[in-house]
Amino acid sequence: VATSFRMVAVALGFVGCLAETAGAQSTTFRDAQRLFYSARFEAAASLANTAREADGLAASELRSSAILFQIRRIFGEPRDKDAALKQCAACAALMAAFFEETSRGQALARARLQTAPADEAALFYLGKLDLNYVWLQLGTFGRKTGWSEYWEARRSLDTVLKRNPEHVRARVARAWIDYIVDTKLPRGTRWLVGGGNKKKGLSVVEQAAASSADFFVQAEASFALWDMQVREHNLSGALVTARSLSRDFPDNAELIKFLENNEPTAGLSSASRATSQSLLSSSSR
Repeated sequence: VATSFRMVAVALGFVGCLAETAGAQSTTFRDAQRLFYSARFEAAASLANTAREADGLAASELRSSAILFQIRRIFGEPRDKDAALKQCAACAALMAAFFEETSRGQALARARLQTAPADEAALFYLGKLDLNYVWLQLGTFGRKTGWSEYWEARRSLDTVLKRNPEHVRARVARAWIDYIVDTKLPRGTRWLVGGGNKKKGLSVVEQAAASSADFFVQAEASFALWDMQVREHNLSGALVTARSLSRDFPDNAELIKFLENNEPTAGLSSASRATSQSLLSSSSR
């Protein structure tokens, strides 16, 4: 999987009966979601900016996520992250936009929680915006900062799930914390960040991807499942998930590249591969 589409404990959609549910979201915002899941991050960020007035926190979190993925795509995974950042001509402007959007969304969520501590949407989006900050600082740049945001995210998401255990997006975001802590931190230090559980994280994401939810909510869970399957070297499972996602997002270049590189039909002629791809897609439904 292309590294720019990793950490897809990210973006889009919401279930429930609050103001920012899928049914209340604008057409512009839904279009921005489709751009995001088609890996067109720059266009998604631009359209999310347009949708902010109507869609508030949801648009802010989407734009923050889209800019994060733009940065990750450009930056990659260099060995010397400090040197690479100094040489990254496009990173400074994108980072400024990311920090501005993330701060704006966090301030809005915290203001809402001051007057309505039980605001489920505000709690969720605060947790997601915090995690975007953590993924950029710790995950992308390797900076040992963002711990206050990490703990705020963990508390916010746990509060949402205590009140609403079926909140699909919160389940996926929280599952990523469990998975990353268990797989990326040394065993002796995991307790310092509250512990993690790779098997639990993967199980939760599998259940979320199979649930009946808003289209983009389920897409987020499916992309998370695809990413985890690749990390677990579960190629057969990852292929099934990628084929399914490619039917909904056929112009996603990263899905296309993954399937081209990993399909059993990769060595066939174009015509034979197209026929085999059709058969494989049908058999995976």
